[in-house]
Amino acid sequence: MPQSNRIIVTVTGQDRVGIIAAVSTILAEANANILDISQTTLQEFFAMIMMVDLSQANAPLEEIKRRLAAKGEEMGLRIDAQHEDVFKYMHRI
Repeated sequence: MPQSNRIIVTVTGQDRVGIIAAVSTILAEANANILDISQTTLQEFFAMIMMVDLSQANAPLEEIKRRLAAKGEEMGLRIDAQHEDVFKYMHRI
């Protein structure tokens, strides 16, 4: 079975202006394509999950993860990226 090129990006933290823009900018700079996005705000807390295709990316997953985590630290957020297969395995019933 061919391995997927999709990753799951999760973002959680205090809501503030520019979260989606910051995350999507990092992904765009890596030539990663956002396939789906869901976000919500629960009172003052922000939560987002994205499915992202890396098949045309110009940076490896580990570098994208590093960039996202650094942006999260800068903005006071937790930003994680996991390969889709790892995410599916971790969240199976």
